[in-house]
Amino acid sequence: MNNDFSKPQRQSAAGIVIMAAHTTLSIGRAFIFFIIYAFVKIQSAYLIYVLLSLAVIILGSFLFAYLWYVKFTFFLDKEKQEFVVNKGIFNRDQVIIQLDKIQQVNINQSILQKIIGVYGLKIDTAGAHGEEVSIKAIDETSAYNLKAHLLHKKVAIENQPETAEEAQIVEETPFLRISSWTLFKVGLTSNYGQSLALLAAFFYTVIYEGKQLLDTFKIDKNVIESTVTGMLTIVTAFILIGVLLVVLLVINMVRTFYKYFELQISQHKDALLLSSGLIAKKNTLVNPAKVQITKYSQNYFQKKLNMLNVNLKQAHFGESKKGHEMQGNTMEIPGCNPTERDELLRMILSKLPKPGKTFIPDWRFLNLPIFFKLVLPVIIFLIIALNVPEVKPFIAAAAIYLVTGIVMIYISFKKHCISVSDEFIVKKSGIWDISHEIITPAKIQAITTFQYPWHKGADVGHLCLHTAAGQIRFKYGNYTEIKQLVNYWLYQVEHRNESWM
Repeated sequence: MNNDFSKPQRQSAAGIVIMAAHTTLSIGRAFIFFIIYAFVKIQSAYLIYVLLSLAVIILGSFLFAYLWYVKFTFFLDKEKQEFVVNKGIFNRDQVIIQLDKIQQVNINQSILQKIIGVYGLKIDTAGAHGEEVSIKAIDETSAYNLKAHLLHKKVAIENQPETAEEAQIVEETPFLRISSWTLFKVGLTSNYGQSLALLAAFFYTVIYEGKQLLDTFKIDKNVIESTVTGMLTIVTAFILIGVLLVVLLVINMVRTFYKYFELQISQHKDALLLSSGLIAKKNTLVNPAKVQITKYSQNYFQKKLNMLNVNLKQAHFGESKKGHEMQGNTMEIPGCNPTERDELLRMILSKLPKPGKTFIPDWRFLNLPIFFKLVLPVIIFLIIALNVPEVKPFIAAAAIYLVTGIVMIYISFKKHCISVSDEFIVKKSGIWDISHEIITPAKIQAITTFQYPWHKGADVGHLCLHTAAGQIRFKYGNYTEIKQLVNYWLYQVEHRNESWM
């Protein structure tokens, strides 16, 4: 592939295979049960038509992929400092990205791309719905050279081909590596909520699709239900719970190694290069100036193991990005020790935040959560239990719920605070995972303060700092102090005139 990006060029021809495989898999997932039913139920005389249909789908996918390959071109306009992409088969689109708006460039390699020997390159900006541009197939040298061009604020205007020295891939020495043993400890001590949600989604999908299969093959559901009911005893229930806990732990471990295997961070000129992945390798180049919120968190077990997790949050497009798209704006670095955390903070913030004046919430912080999350649900449960004999034996569980909830809300109250210095704002919060969110006043885009009418006499109010990467809230603080802080931050933003991106 030509490395003179000032001239329009296409992807590698291998992109045809990748795009065709992606299209075929998408169609296959949509019609998977129809295909299974066709192979199981259709008579052998008609099976040839099913195979012909699959062949037509594959040929159609390759035709679509070829047309996409021919119509997809990209080039770098050095005079205007823009990256221009032309794409579309029938409806032609032209995407123009200002170089100074690019906040992240990802270089990925899936299993198929690894077999073929190409890479995928994705460009993300704060205003994109997902990634702005995705190049499916590009060779390694071109991928890294293009990445370097895109994240430079200025690109040389001279229309000269890349020299042999520039064409080589520069190997940076990582200043942070996460070992397999550290990842093992991360898998043991974090992300249980995500793994539990993944496990629940898996069982829901299995049960739902299982019912569809039972309906398709006309299997008697009563036989299945009676068999499962007969197998359930107290002993088997405890065994099942134990198995589920082991499965949860295994899932958590697999997710951690799959995503963060061989995680390493190096400094690439003015950017940070994050590289990780077990099967699908992912390389992400991040400009520290575009990081809006720097966050690190730690739970009890991680504290004993001298490790913590760091998150770098970049700007995102309001509510347009959801789910997996939002995750692309947060770089997670698990398993750091305090020394590595401090080195990262220096890279992102230029210096370590110094302790400032700490503001704590009023005791009224406890009132609403205790009433609406604990007292009210327990009262409703007790009313039901007194009128429904089957529920009455579980009253002890309600008492445990009440006591546990009070303890958790009290811990949340004690950990909720905000520390303010001349250069940094640090918000501390959490119950189990205690997090510290760090921003500079220059990153603030808007400030909201409000006070409930019944709190005016107590001088209690709330604060919300709006940034391009999310909101930082401080609740039930002294309202007079909050207004003084707002005036101070507004003065800093106007007086220093620092860039937020």
